[in-house]
Amino acid sequence: MSIKKNKLKREITSKQEIDILENKIKKKEIQLKKFKQDSKKDKEKFLLNIADLQNLLKRNEKEFVKEKNKLKKKYLVLIVDFLELIKKAYDDKNPKKGIKLIINNIEKLLLDENVKYIECIGESFDHRIHHAITTIEKKDCNDEIILDELKKGYYVNNEILRPSQVIVSKKKKKEKKKKEMKK
Repeated sequence: MSIKKNKLKREITSKQEIDILENKIKKKEIQLKKFKQDSKKDKEKFLLNIADLQNLLKRNEKEFVKEKNKLKKKYLVLIVDFLELIKKAYDDKNPKKGIKLIINNIEKLLLDENVKYIECIGESFDHRIHHAITTIEKKDCNDEIILDELKKGYYVNNEILRPSQVIVSKKKKKEKKKKEMKK
């Protein structure tokens, strides 16, 4: 009888273990189902975010092209106006008035766009805003002082638009040293 009891106990224990395992499997299946649902939702959110980003990029590109064309038209109108003024000055017997008007209009445009002239004659040479075309040796001046300006330089919004093209001084070495070196 004791063998039967042991056998029965083992069967009961085995059944309990099977029930426990089946419950664990059911829980895992429920977790897996929930994970799949969450994963599907996350994938949908991700795809929606990608679509939103693509739409934003397309919208920004359209706005950029629109602004670019608007800016282009603005400057083309100015160029057409200048062209008409130049043609009138060309046909005029005394074109000085027309040329002066063109100069004034261009200077106003530059002022409106915050373009400013770089003051440089008599200043120290600065490679960031000046481009030295040549140097001239002089004995009565300091090294690297701008003597002349060949082409004006300009800032736009405090950034270099075009560097000044300049002639820079170079202090002439004394004649005595040259004579002593020859001996």
